[in-house]
Amino acid sequence: MKKDILKILRCPKTKQQLFLEDTESHNDEVYDGILLTENGANRYPIEKGVPRFVPQESYADSFGFQWNLYSKTQLDSFSGHTISFDRFWESSGWDKDELKDKWVLDIGCGSGRFTEVALEAGANVVALDYSSAVDACYNNFKEHPRFHVVQGDIYELPLATAFSFVYCLGVLQHTPDPSKAFLAIPSVLSTGGKICIDFYEKTWKSNLLPKYWLRPLTRHLPKRLLFSVLKKSVPTLLKLSRQLGRVYFLGSLLKRVVPVANYYGIYPLTEKQHIEWSLLDTFDWFSPQYDKPQTQEVARLLMEKARLRDIEVFKLGHIVARGTK
Repeated sequence: MKKDILKILRCPKTKQQLFLEDTESHNDEVYDGILLTENGANRYPIEKGVPRFVPQESYADSFGFQWNLYSKTQLDSFSGHTISFDRFWESSGWDKDELKDKWVLDIGCGSGRFTEVALEAGANVVALDYSSAVDACYNNFKEHPRFHVVQGDIYELPLATAFSFVYCLGVLQHTPDPSKAFLAIPSVLSTGGKICIDFYEKTWKSNLLPKYWLRPLTRHLPKRLLFSVLKKSVPTLLKLSRQLGRVYFLGSLLKRVVPVANYYGIYPLTEKQHIEWSLLDTFDWFSPQYDKPQTQEVARLLMEKARLRDIEVFKLGHIVARGTK
């Protein structure tokens, strides 16, 4: 933890400022210690360089599990492609030059695929996740001078109102209450600040996807067991999905029957990368405790309820919503 983040860290319960106690540090980097509120009533640990405001175990454990195993797979710098870069800028609609030197919050950072994009734009990035994925993100970017990471809860953000830009991509549908989660975000956005979020889309067609038939069973399986089963089966399922996809006229429908994320023809990945991306996203289908897609209408209502302006809601793979405070 870099000490300059202290100016925007807050107790999630009381919103009091936090102070360091019993720290093990080197120069401005704190590796272990305690964050203490002004009145001394609340204490939060700093462990392995990460301030932690949540329990070790949570509904998001599956994400921590996968991103610590495959911490670099979806980083553009590792894949050699611009998949995360393209999704970030197309979804947000922001100007790259706007982010330079601004404080930017990445909610649900995972191992940091979008954190990397914001850092490259010159932003001071706070990457936040509820799961142990923060450890993967920390290890990926700990040497970067403008990088900060926090393990925290979207419902009780341990941060001041200090951010010019906030984004939350691929996350909200996996929270217990997506509406409540979204409405907690603008509290840390400065006046005039910009927000971008996305959701899985809820349609009658989405109910036909095989992941929703199987999730009542798979989400209760031990995560390691589920991951092991998928790791063995995904290459075969991918092959079957591709073969069905070649069937004249019906191919695009038939391949969806196979319960595997298939990015052939979508992303310019190598064979090995296709298997890894499919494994991770198929695990995302079946392992999370919550999966609650939303409609465009709900997304717009939430933006309006948050009293945002310049609201845009559209489909870009997922349902994307963006606006200004």
